[in-house]
Amino acid sequence: MHYGVNGKTVKSRLYPADEKERYFHIYYSDYRKAKERSTLELTIQEQKEILESLKGKNIKIDRKFETYFDLIYYHEGREDQKLQLVREKNDVISREIKLCGYFAIITSAEMSAAQALDIYKSRDSSEKLFRGDKSYLGERSLRVNGDEPFHSKIFIEFVAMIIRNKIYTCLKDRMKEMKKKPNYMTVPSALKELGKIEMIRQADGRYRLDHAVTLNQKTILQAFNMSEAMVRKDAAELGKKLERMTV
Repeated sequence: MHYGVNGKTVKSRLYPADEKERYFHIYYSDYRKAKERSTLELTIQEQKEILESLKGKNIKIDRKFETYFDLIYYHEGREDQKLQLVREKNDVISREIKLCGYFAIITSAEMSAAQALDIYKSRDSSEKLFRGDKSYLGERSLRVNGDEPFHSKIFIEFVAMIIRNKIYTCLKDRMKEMKKKPNYMTVPSALKELGKIEMIRQADGRYRLDHAVTLNQKTILQAFNMSEAMVRKDAAELGKKLERMTV
């Protein structure tokens, strides 16, 4: 997620021998800056506490600690060397802090910074979707015996993820057109809300909608280019089919 992102595009070569100019989309986000600076400061503090606890000890220290600290030893280079002093690299830390909040996307095709960010976020969502397979599609436990059931289950899950991603995209596009951002426009909430549209068999033996389509449901349906009238028409046709089947 990138809140309040500002972007600028610069055209240049990726490396000196590059035969084609690329588009460097450079972004800055206050939200990202606060988050990255907090992480940086926490990392430095944790490393400093570890190093302070190692003073006077004859121990080999991981080189990762040399990124933000100068390490001064007694008898440096000898087998009995011991950590004597820990000093922060203020110039390195200051440079890291100045870079907080900035990130870049490189594209070969010409496009605006906003377009590049939208494509990046879309692909990021797709990657999260596939990583989420274990969470909402039951991939954590396959519970199958043999190759054929296994392949069938994987195929069904793959199709389900495509459908879920399409639902996510439709809801996201609809949200862009709305002034407010209602919390029922997420995939789980939208499906739960639409699941409340039900048909029941009434006293005369005919199947009808249990209740009217709500305002929230109408808003969700608009994301899929559907309307209340379409739902009522489909419900009426389905009701007739069910009536013939029960005769």
